[in-house]
Amino acid sequence: MAESGKSKAFGPSLDLPGLQAMIERADGGRTAPPVDRWDPPFCGDLDMEIAADGTWLYLGTPIGRSALVKLFASVLRKDADGRSYLVTPVEKVGIRVADAPFLAVEMHRGERRDGAQVLTFRTNVGDLVEAGPDHPLRFEIEPETMGVKPYLLVRGRLEALVTRAVTYDLIGLGGHETVDGRSMFVMRSHAMAFPLMESAALEEMAP
Repeated sequence: MAESGKSKAFGPSLDLPGLQAMIERADGGRTAPPVDRWDPPFCGDLDMEIAADGTWLYLGTPIGRSALVKLFASVLRKDADGRSYLVTPVEKVGIRVADAPFLAVEMHRGERRDGAQVLTFRTNVGDLVEAGPDHPLRFEIEPETMGVKPYLLVRGRLEALVTRAVTYDLIGLGGHETVDGRSMFVMRSHAMAFPLMESAALEEMAP
């Protein structure tokens, strides 16, 4: 157990070569370590935060190296307790997440052979995710601005917040449908409907 809430392996030196070697040994060099199968002991909290704009901070300072951010993102996990952790085969440490851990920064619209629309998103840490049954979209309304905040499930319990610019493109692909007897404005991907809100409520929000 680390002292003062710090993990020994994730202390101020951030022992990155050791961490990277450990991940590669456990994972065989793949890009997505099997963090959901690892069950290490909790070793305290790390002074690391993912800000609402997707910036990773360590000791209050932004982590500027994208390769380092991607390394940490590859071993990030959100557990049933609602907290987020960096996980290796031998220990896990808690970090803070202000909103979603990832951002969906790009979207591509494609079609399946049957003509069904497929929406593929790229995250700020390099994930490519097709919205659908395994990766649903959900929507929240920000109380302060009444703006739409879409979230995409990336893996496990980890979500990506769709950026404002991509949100505009996403909403532009939506349409009105009847869902459970109600007129809803929905987005579709892989033949699944993801409701944003009732059509009447959307019309009331329109300028």
